[in-house]
Amino acid sequence: MIEKLEFLIAVARERNFRKAADACGVAQPTLSAGIKSLEEILGVLLIRRSSRFQELTSEGERVLVWAQRLVGDARAMRQEARSFRHGLSGALRLAAIPTALPYTPVITKPYCFQHPGMRVTVLSRSSDAILEQLDGLQVDAGITYLGSETLGRLRSIPLYTERYRLVTGAASNLARYKSISWQEVGKLPLCLFTPDLQNRRILDRLLRPTSAEASPCIVQADSTVALLAHVRDGSLSTVVSEQVAELLAGAEPFRTIPITGDESGFRIGLVIPERQPLSPTLRALIDVVQKVTNPGR
Repeated sequence: MIEKLEFLIAVARERNFRKAADACGVAQPTLSAGIKSLEEILGVLLIRRSSRFQELTSEGERVLVWAQRLVGDARAMRQEARSFRHGLSGALRLAAIPTALPYTPVITKPYCFQHPGMRVTVLSRSSDAILEQLDGLQVDAGITYLGSETLGRLRSIPLYTERYRLVTGAASNLARYKSISWQEVGKLPLCLFTPDLQNRRILDRLLRPTSAEASPCIVQADSTVALLAHVRDGSLSTVVSEQVAELLAGAEPFRTIPITGDESGFRIGLVIPERQPLSPTLRALIDVVQKVTNPGR
């Protein structure tokens, strides 16, 4: 039964039977037969299809929610049983928004040190993708913005407040600035993240009062490396989180400049499925996070 539910989750995620079968490591006829068997067991049509996937039925959407819960619980149960004999082992998949990637070692290094049987994979994802992949059981936990976009059925633990710095090339006239205002930033030619990333939507809101346009963005990219490649000669600038700026501190050919005028910041936190009991992997992760964020405890 669990395997059939995993088939349904994969089809809903991939929206393609062949890709879903590949993701599950089975032949397409095996997956199709499993879905048909699940429909017969439940007595409802789950997927509208002809020669290819069309959509989940309304019944299929409801069953998908149960499937995600049951498969998640089954995986947690298997991990719990395995940990009794072998200790904590396996894999942790952690997705983080691009601006939070420099922060991830604060969590992953002590986690791996305390649990040498674990292997951690860190993935760069948008805030929307993190929520989707947590629902789809593709990742175990995420690091994303809290409060500004719906977190659904997730538990959140605050980590830090994201604030911003301007990054420009060492050859730029801006390199001598000790600080800069958002009003001044709004007049500069910028390279920023693409609009599908929440960081860009945040920066657009911060820059909108300073510019007639939504933001003075000339080039946009979906990776920090691409942003920095465009600003290194000083013709463009970009805005990054303080976590990214710390990596660049003192590094040629970049200059990082504090931005003044808005000290509110945006909360970043760990998000995990709101499910009880938690898997041993997530219990261990929460333990590490609590020690990192409350070192005196």
